[in-house]
Amino acid sequence: MTTDRIEFNPAVLHGKPVVRGTRIPVEGILRKLSEGTTEADLLAAYPRLTRDDIHAVLRYAADLVAHELIVLPNAG
Repeated sequence: MTTDRIEFNPAVLHGKPVVRGTRIPVEGILRKLSEGTTEADLLAAYPRLTRDDIHAVLRYAADLVAHELIVLPNAG
């Protein structure tokens, strides 16, 4: 579930995942994409961001969901 493009650093945004070498939070990229922002818009807004970074953010999120543990209440 790790990628070389996503990092966690307690000194940057309280350790939340960011695009490596930036202060761009994974959450922010995901939120903007969910609101309809295009890749091109993100690249224009964040000059240090690359397409590979955006794809790494999406892979990171997919990996989190894939490894999520769901606990269902007993049906009895």
